[in-house]
Amino acid sequence: MTAILLTVAALLVALLASGVWVGLGLAGVGIASLEVFRGFMPVDKLLAQTVWNSTTSAELVALPLFILMGELLFRSRLTQLLFDGLAPWVDRIPGRLLHTNVLGCTLFAAISGSSAATTATVGRITASELTQRGYDPRVAAGTLAGAGTLGFLIPPSTIMIIYGVLAQVSILKMFIAGIVPGLLLAAAFMSYIGIHALLNPGQLPPRQRGLRAGDYLRALVQLGPVALLIGFVIGSMLTGMATPTEAGAVGVLGALVVCLLQRCLSWKSLWSALMGAAQITSMIGLIIVGAMFLSVAMGFLSVPRTIADAIASLELAPLALIALLLVFFVVLGTLLEGMSIIVMTLPITLPLIVQAGFDPIWFGVFLVLVVEMAQITPPVGFNLFVINGITGMKIGQIARAVLPFFLIMVAFTLLLAVVPEIVTWLPNHLQGRG
Repeated sequence: MTAILLTVAALLVALLASGVWVGLGLAGVGIASLEVFRGFMPVDKLLAQTVWNSTTSAELVALPLFILMGELLFRSRLTQLLFDGLAPWVDRIPGRLLHTNVLGCTLFAAISGSSAATTATVGRITASELTQRGYDPRVAAGTLAGAGTLGFLIPPSTIMIIYGVLAQVSILKMFIAGIVPGLLLAAAFMSYIGIHALLNPGQLPPRQRGLRAGDYLRALVQLGPVALLIGFVIGSMLTGMATPTEAGAVGVLGALVVCLLQRCLSWKSLWSALMGAAQITSMIGLIIVGAMFLSVAMGFLSVPRTIADAIASLELAPLALIALLLVFFVVLGTLLEGMSIIVMTLPITLPLIVQAGFDPIWFGVFLVLVVEMAQITPPVGFNLFVINGITGMKIGQIARAVLPFFLIMVAFTLLLAVVPEIVTWLPNHLQGRG
């Protein structure tokens, strides 16, 4: 077994370091491992069967729909409306307009499903607006990088769809489970911004002119399209009127209506959105296929069971196991992007978590949080590169600015381990009521 583990690890590192696409690299490791250690197996038939089984799952239909919805909204003026609609309501809160990053990302996450898309879409408006109004660019970049990670936690989330398919749990329950933690994490970010502003008042520009009642009324009108979209997408799922796939279709229709009303939908932009969604979906699909085949291959080689038995033999307490996994995932997040972390480790970690007494739905939210940490962890933190492209700031500067939000996420993840009901209460409550 030691030879198998060393061979698999060496092949994985070699292929991923060579720049091979992640999906092909994962499948390649599985093929090579089976050929070397189980040469009598018909690897080609096993690969074909895995490809068919993993790509014909009905739950995966929701994935391209939510991706397309985000691509359409990315090309609309929705984020400008978000900023203008939120600005009056946070003007008197400590930290003032810095809160638009958190609230904007929270609201856009509820109609996007992607952390990078949320960061890029909200950041292209707020980054320039905050800088022009005299806010410290480093503080603005840090709040944007931290808040952008909410795109994976607040439903609908592409990562949750992938986890639900791989772990064979309800995607709808995963979506519901992310609501309370997502809102609480956003509140924690805003609390830090407020405390930091009170301790460092010199970093904020002077307050602008006083606001009138008409300003608040106009702000509500500007927030209307976002509120309606969230109501249609999330509300239809929570009330049981639509499955996640049907809600994705409703979201695409709503995004098209928003783009038409804003007169920003042309044949060129529609084609661009369709091609963008097709490319992202294809990339994710290839990763899922590669991960599923590697998982099957490792199962035939008894790798997950051996590693699980070795960790179980340590007889760690449940919270000690969670702390160990948290450190493991944080270190892994400095080397790999989030989706790869989930698909590569799930066959080994999920049985350990279930054996320790944790709910698979809870573990899905835990994994989403560690993936969010990977989004802001150098050297491969994707949100850092997104903000670098928007602002031109150096990656090191952005990483230092987002460090407090990273620490908040670590503390919040440990809190969920101590009080797992924060995750499980709402899906269990709604299921029981249904």
